Amino acid sequence: MHSVERIGRYRLERRLGSGAFGTVWLAHDDVLRAPVAVKVLADNWSARLDVRERFLSEARMLRRAGSDRVVQVYDIGELPDGRPYFVMEYADGGTLADLLADGPLPVSEALRLTAAAARGAAALHEAGIVHRDIKPTNVLLAGLPDGASRVLVADLGLAKSLAQASGLTQAAGSAGYRPPEQAEPGAGIDERADVYSLGAVGYHLVTGAVPGPPGRIVRPDRLRPGLDPEVRRALLRALRPERGRRWPTARAFAEELERLATKVSGPRSGRRGRVLVLGCVVVAVVAGGVTSVLVDRHSGVAEVRVEDGTGRIRAEVPGAWGRQLRASGWDPRVLGLPAGREPGLVVADDLGGWQDLGAAVNGVFVGLSERGDVMAAVNAVVHPGCHYDGARDYAGAVWHGRIRTWSGCPGDDGSVTEAGLLPAGGGKRPQVYVQIRQSGGASVADRVLDAVRVGD
Repeated sequence: MHSVERIGRYRLERRLGSGAFGTVWLAHDDVLRAPVAVKVLADNWSARLDVRERFLSEARMLRRAGSDRVVQVYDIGELPDGRPYFVMEYADGGTLADLLADGPLPVSEALRLTAAAARGAAALHEAGIVHRDIKPTNVLLAGLPDGASRVLVADLGLAKSLAQASGLTQAAGSAGYRPPEQAEPGAGIDERADVYSLGAVGYHLVTGAVPGPPGRIVRPDRLRPGLDPEVRRALLRALRPERGRRWPTARAFAEELERLATKVSGPRSGRRGRVLVLGCVVVAVVAGGVTSVLVDRHSGVAEVRVEDGTGRIRAEVPGAWGRQLRASGWDPRVLGLPAGREPGLVVADDLGGWQDLGAAVNGVFVGLSERGDVMAAVNAVVHPGCHYDGARDYAGAVWHGRIRTWSGCPGDDGSVTEAGLLPAGGGKRPQVYVQIRQSGGASVADRVLDAVRVGD
């Protein structure tokens, strides 16, 4: 499979993941000029007619759902060796599991995301399909032009028709998200099995922990003190071992979660977009180094030049921004890139407020990444609660890349700029991620990017 560069008109770019029966690739549709995801049956299962039929059944059920809350199928076909494949929309924002990499989410955001997943499950149920394996890795996020994300239910590899589900004879599902009736062959299931799984997803997003075995689940407020009692009751009702005591439908569960999300939201609800997560994690990673005080706020210095602890990264910021510097590196995992320790620095007028999008902070983070696709990662960043101002190409003497900007974040009238940079000479390495926080005034983003340098 690694030797294949094209499937039909679809040009393969990189592998997105593998499952028990197939591999999913990011590909490019050269006719429509759009990214797509292509799922291909694995070599070792190509001779099994039952597995082949299950693979094709997934494509048919995704198509049958016909909902913008469920991953859409665009095309289906066969490779020259006879293996089937199908082409789906590409969700560029990752999965709910990616959001959980940095711990539990703000409660209102966790409830809204779970409610959106429940709406997707309801669309499947209305099409006569039960998913049987809803979990964070099977709930995708697709970026929208305004910076928000669309939640999509995916991977129907274990899904079944509701008309046949009462007679299922095989156990299915993933530990922690699987209702008790799915663990026992012959028990039969209905849509309330998915309600249990959705409850487990919500529990995980709120607490940061996968629920324990059915009937022995730790109350979520013990893992997250101060949790609203109504939120606790809503989640635990979905996780009842007895299906008759759960929410009767995924739609009813979604409606309750949406109500509670509105209730627990405040004027500064802490809704966390990727930028806020990055701000928190970047500060935590570089906090092991010394915070240097560079210039006094009123020193009148026009520009401040800074470099990271390795001496590889150099940057230049307005003098009023250059009061504090932390320069001991970063972990690109926070941007969805391969994990590791890479050179990085953050310089700002108040690093204590860097992790809070509502704080009036002026500063710059610069991180080097020798692996992964920084440009794609920047294109996947979303900022719920902020206004997306759009994207543009950047072309400087040293770098070219992509700039995306948000404004109007809760509590601050400034801007947040995300940039992915590549060498202007056409090389692919090194790649640089830049985040710029500016509280008011004309944008200095291009000026800052023009001054970024990376040495050997």
